[in-house]
Amino acid sequence: MQKREDLRNIAIIAHVDHGKTTLVDQLLRQSGVFRSNEEVAERVMDSNDLERERGITILSKNTSVMYKGVKINIVDTPGHADFGGEVERILLMVDGVLLLVDAFEGCMPQTRFVLKKALSLGKKPVVVVNKIDRPGARAEEVVDEVLDLLIEIGADENQLDFPIVYASAREGYSSTDSLKKGTDMRPLFETIIKEIPPPCGEMNGPTQVLFSSLDYDNYVGRIGIGRLERGVLRMGQSLVLCRRDGSNKNVKLTKIYQFEGLKRVESNSAGLGDIICVAGVEDLTIGETLCDQECVDPLPFIKIDEPTVSMLFIVNNSPFAGREGKYVTSRNIRDRLFKEVETNVAMRVKETDSADRFEVSGRGELHLSILIETMRREDFEFSVSRPQVILKDINGVKSEPIELLFLEVPDGSVGSVIEKLGTRKAEMLNMTANGMGTTALEFKIPSRGLMGYRTEFLTDTNGNGIMNHMFSDYEPYRGEIKSRPQGSLVAHETGEATGYGLYAAQDRGRLFIGAGVPVYEGMIVGVSPKSDDIVVNVCKKKHVTNMRASGSDDALKLTPPTIMSLEQSLEFIKDDELVEVTPRNIRMRKEILDKNQRARKSK
Repeated sequence: MQKREDLRNIAIIAHVDHGKTTLVDQLLRQSGVFRSNEEVAERVMDSNDLERERGITILSKNTSVMYKGVKINIVDTPGHADFGGEVERILLMVDGVLLLVDAFEGCMPQTRFVLKKALSLGKKPVVVVNKIDRPGARAEEVVDEVLDLLIEIGADENQLDFPIVYASAREGYSSTDSLKKGTDMRPLFETIIKEIPPPCGEMNGPTQVLFSSLDYDNYVGRIGIGRLERGVLRMGQSLVLCRRDGSNKNVKLTKIYQFEGLKRVESNSAGLGDIICVAGVEDLTIGETLCDQECVDPLPFIKIDEPTVSMLFIVNNSPFAGREGKYVTSRNIRDRLFKEVETNVAMRVKETDSADRFEVSGRGELHLSILIETMRREDFEFSVSRPQVILKDINGVKSEPIELLFLEVPDGSVGSVIEKLGTRKAEMLNMTANGMGTTALEFKIPSRGLMGYRTEFLTDTNGNGIMNHMFSDYEPYRGEIKSRPQGSLVAHETGEATGYGLYAAQDRGRLFIGAGVPVYEGMIVGVSPKSDDIVVNVCKKKHVTNMRASGSDDALKLTPPTIMSLEQSLEFIKDDELVEVTPRNIRMRKEILDKNQRARKSK
């Protein structure tokens, strides 16, 4: 086995908002990728508009830096367990990981999820304790927590002997001593080169490339991203593509790219361990292997965890259908969904008996809501049903997905939080007083018990609680969980909401719309404190008369409406309700719009 000492491949693992993308910014900046006078956006790796808005990494991305003649390929990974499919496959491209932990918050749930995957694949971790300049930083305690976590999730002796670097990504320095402030990122670069193993294999053996990701270019078409596991790859080389269904196909490459900084640079060849992009292979999918014609030897692909939540994507049939979206037909929606599963390996799409409905399954509500939001921005218009968990039959026992729930709540809110979670079939595992006016709680809870809970949690903790969860396993079904106890306020007719109509309706419950908003019969305009739905006429106008009376012309005082986001709408709706998604609006509605038909069905 030969080693390639001029190359290192690493992935960066961290919990949401622990500074992972900011650290990559500094590595790029200090390695000379940018010109000294070049204007560079903050969190440059979060290139997606949705990522910038939400402040989270959704898609895995590749970049590279040069340090003292060594090329370091860096893969920026998502920090949320719902995007685990992005993480699991790219771990095959790297030889080690940077585990980034906050010097104040320490190890968080999402860190555990991704790290466990990396360790099971035998990757060597380098621990980076970030934000050491933060008030209340407790770097030494955090290192002990990391060691405890590694032991808990089954790290081997080599992985437990991890190097530690202390850093402030925002300030742009690192150090191997927690008590000494560094001046730049050189200690981190040196640790990566010293501790992360170089790629090993046959440099002159038969070509073998495993594809772990896909991209698309308007000029060259589909681009496969993968790692060269063996041999040399050259432009125009004739190769065999080993498909996932067991068949083989002869192909010839038209382009080879390598990553240099943030750019994809065309190359004539690539060597052992290089992370490359290739064009010219039609119908390429993730998990397939490119082999030399003389040695057809496909590599096994990592098992991706199965989806746990599903929902229906339905062609929009509301009275406002087609007004705001460009792509509204079942063919448009079908093509877009099946295009998504080509690159999103943790997602599944299934056609139903009805031509205008598609069942989409993913790793969690966030995983599916990101797809919905992305399609919205691409001018699609459609409706979606309430998310449902995917039940399984395991050894004849009906089983459901269970989540590990981690909460940090003010001491005064502990009782109400435990009480609410009890009704949702949660089982408490741990309770620890932090000594700073907060208590850490750990639960096991059915995935369906978490649906719609976030809003309640924020209300119970006055917005001061922190909530994280991750998939644990399938366990026997825990029985019925009561859904939202309140009913909906449903519009009586199609028209435009008036101040007069809203003033009368606001006594019946909390409103979601203001005056001047177009509504249609069956649209949900608010929430009722009672369990039954209430039909309200928000389009009602005041009758004009030629009589005046004391006080009748006073200004009507309307309570400001509660504006619901996409995630809040998905949590809010019941089984007989839908969320209508258009490029301009998110509306909630009854699946059956006509009130008389709804009454007949309920009987």
